[in-house]
Amino acid sequence: MAEIDAQPFAFAFKPVTMALVVIDMQRDFAEPGGFGASLGNDVSRITAIVPTVKRLIEGFRAAGLPVIHTMECHRADLSDLPPAKRDRGNPSIRIGDVGPMGRVLIVGEPGTAILDELAPLPGEIIIEKPGKGAFYATRLSEELKHLGAQQLVFAGVTTEVCVQTTMREANDRGYECLLAEDATESYFPEFKAAAIAMIRAQGAIVGWTATTDQVLQGLANG
Repeated sequence: MAEIDAQPFAFAFKPVTMALVVIDMQRDFAEPGGFGASLGNDVSRITAIVPTVKRLIEGFRAAGLPVIHTMECHRADLSDLPPAKRDRGNPSIRIGDVGPMGRVLIVGEPGTAILDELAPLPGEIIIEKPGKGAFYATRLSEELKHLGAQQLVFAGVTTEVCVQTTMREANDRGYECLLAEDATESYFPEFKAAAIAMIRAQGAIVGWTATTDQVLQGLANG
């Protein structure tokens, strides 16, 4: 077994069972004019992690390990969008409305696309998810079983919502989970800090956390 220097203690792993899951690094969450900005958020916090996420992705690719990308998006007819989700909050534009980058969080629209710098390579798995968690109403479970994955490293946005939700879903399904702390972000720094603390509390109750450098060093030694 190889190890990644992590908190609350070392994360032991077998490279052949590892996969990287990159959550929702989409234009709508990271660029001015997108859905995140319409909620009044500072999207520069998201774009700031792009180089780190890219380095993590490239490290997994170089190691020959799977990279899975998720996108939060809905069908054009909104049949998979509950009113309780669409009507929540007070954004200037809502999911399904036409914004500067097309219809917000709708499959195939420009704003829904993954950032160019982090674009999936041909053959990499892309999960289109209608909810916060990547297991809900998707084929992620089947894809992970096909890969033989047992341990998952997570990156992406936002830490306290879609990332943490997916980690908790994965934890309940028996996966060992590690969050790359500097390859995830929130619009609210205090929310990110709280989510990280909750994830690794009580002996890694949800999972482990480590820096991207620590993850890549572990892979290099594995």
